[in-house]
Formats: sequence, C-alpha cells, structure tokens
Amino acid sequence: MGNKIYYLDNNATTKTDPAVLEAMLPYFGEEYANPSGVYSFAQGAKKAIDDAREQAASFLNADPKEIVFTSGGTESDNMAIKGIAYANTDKGRHIITSKIEHHAILNTCKYLEKQGFEVTYLPVDKYGIVDPGELKKALRKDTVLVSIMYANNEIGTIQDISTLARVTKEAGAYFHTDAVQAAGKTALDVKELGIDMLSLSGHKFHGPKGTGLLYLRKGVRIHSFMQGGHHEFNRRAGTENVPGIAGIGKACAIAAAHLADNNDMKRIKALRDSLEKGILEKIPDVQVNGHPGKRVDNTLNVSVRHIEGEAMLIHMDFEGICASSGSACTSGSLEPSHVLLACGVDHETAHGSIRFSFSKYSSQEDVDKVMEVLPGITQKLRSMSPMWNERKKNR
Repeated sequence: MGNKIYYLDNNATTKTDPAVLEAMLPYFGEEYANPSGVYSFAQGAKKAIDDAREQAASFLNADPKEIVFTSGGTESDNMAIKGIAYANTDKGRHIITSKIEHHAILNTCKYLEKQGFEVTYLPVDKYGIVDPGELKKALRKDTVLVSIMYANNEIGTIQDISTLARVTKEAGAYFHTDAVQAAGKTALDVKELGIDMLSLSGHKFHGPKGTGLLYLRKGVRIHSFMQGGHHEFNRRAGTENVPGIAGIGKACAIAAAHLADNNDMKRIKALRDSLEKGILEKIPDVQVNGHPGKRVDNTLNVSVRHIEGEAMLIHMDFEGICASSGSACTSGSLEPSHVLLACGVDHETAHGSIRFSFSKYSSQEDVDKVMEVLPGITQKLRSMSPMWNERKKNR
C-alpha cells in the first residue's frame, strides 16, 4: 500500500490491536492442541478459553458461564433470535424489533416470518429513537422476544436500553440487544441494563474478525441451532476457535481500560466534533443524521444534498480517505439507507449520506485531510448536478 491511508470507517471494522495479535499467536503455533483433549498438552488451549471468558464476563459484568463464544455478531444475533423463537413456541410466536436494526437482525426476523412467526417492526423518530411507549403498545401475551440495538451502526444513535428492557420484562418477554457498535465506545453492564442477551463482534473493537460472543443470562431458555459436541456449555457445538477467542478476550480487557481512560474517549469525540463543525461551516446544505447528544462519540453521518454519497466516496478514495455510505454489509446496494428512511429522511437526501467513524488510532491529520478535499469534491460534483443548479437558479 504505497499512498497514505486516512481510515475513517471504524464502524465497518477496526485495526486489530497489536496486543490482541500477540495474545493470539501462541495458539497458531506451539499451543495448537484441541482444548477438549484430556491430556496435559490441551490444558494451555483450554486455559486460554477460560481466561478469555473471564475477561469478557468482567467487561460486561456477567458470570463467565453466561458467555458463549461465536463466529461474530451475525451468528450471535441469529443464535439469540432463532434460539428464543424456537424454544418458546409454547408461549407464542410474536417477536418485536425496530425498523433501523442491522440486517443480521432484520433478515433473521424475515426468515422467521416465513416459518410462521409474526414480527412487529417498531418505528423510530427523526433521530432514530425507539419510543418505550410504542414498545409497550406493541407487546402482547404471545410476545416471546424483543430485540432492539444498543447503538445504530449508521447514525450512532443510542437507545434507552434499560427502559426498553424493563417494559419488555414487565410483559414477560425476553429482551436482546445487538451491542456490536457499542462495544469499546460506552460501558456495557448487563446487570444494570437488565437484559437477557447481548451480541458483540470482536473486529468492531480492535479484536480479530470471525470472533464474537453472546451474553446469555442464566435461566434463559434457548434452542441450540448448531448440533454436534458439548462445546460452550452445550449451547454452540464445534471445536473452539482458540486464537480468535484469546483475541476477543484480550480485546475486551483492552476496551475496559480504554473506557476507564476518560481522556481517550474525549479525544475521539473532539475529533468527531471537529469534523462535524468543519463540514457544516464549509459545505452548504448539509444535515447531520442521528441524535445530536445520544450518539456514540465516534460516529458522524451527514447528508450532502443534491449529490450521491457513492460519488463522494469514490473521489475521497482517490485521496486515500476511507469512509462509507452506511453499513458495510450493504455496500454496493443502490437502495438508500433503510435507517435514514425510517428516520424520515427523503430518498434524495438519504442517497447523499456519508458516514465517518473514528477509533483510538484516528488523529487530527485524518480530520484535516477530509476538510482539505471534501469541500472541493462536493463543489465539483454539485456543478454537474441538475438538481443543484436548479436550486441555485431558484434562489
């Protein structure tokens, strides 16, 4: 990679922390045993899993036996939603989620609808907030599960999870949150939140790709959808990914220390706010998407009216800037963001959205580079836009 990269797409994936890589390496080499082995050579691998489970449990204020390691956030979401749905059909077949969830949730719910389950998709306000009152109205006697994401991957909006969980529990249903975009950005205390299940993905907070976990509160009745051996307390069959598990455990420990360092979090927020201020000052007709206050500190989503987000991204890529037009899982789609549409943003404005997301490795130099090139890019693209030229004529 010859040219300098200005990486501002940390909601898509993050750089693996060198300490995480170091924690993983022994289990690719000398500690290669299967952790299920009864001989002493296997005990090193087994200890790595036990240690990682302790680290993850400490990060979430959970019991180690409540941690199930998975291949990532998508598997964790599938395990939670399908697992609860299939294990609780005696109570009902109704599920509630929101219109702005990640596709790992939405497409799993659509799959279950084809299996005879009924799903209610809650609306959100212009900031992407779910109203607890709307949830209360949607809950029924046959509701078995509510799944509302903690922080939105596109706009960063944070939900009032503890209130939503309390309303759900009062109705006798289980509550799950996809916290993939919250890990490492805000404290996650499962006891304080009062939730039953929580999904994380390692590569979103400087851990390895292909690793994740599901917090599963003791006593939650869930159906295992992977049959095989007795791994992960009989909840997720398959020989454990020992290097990956060691990596996500270390990432949890590092994230806990990172959150405790308030100065580090303030620095990331300052970078995000600096970019937001610069864009609003130097580029006309821009709107910021997401809640102005209830938003993870690293995320900025803006809509630049009368031009396409994809065109801006391509021009920024020529300058070495990595950003996104929304979820990495929908890249290449010509459809505007379902999140922005659910927030009431019109199609044209939604098409002009770009997302910048920061991490502990981001710097002022990244912000300066964007502000150096983005105003010129938008001016050039707007000069070719019939909609923009029509707007200028009508002023």
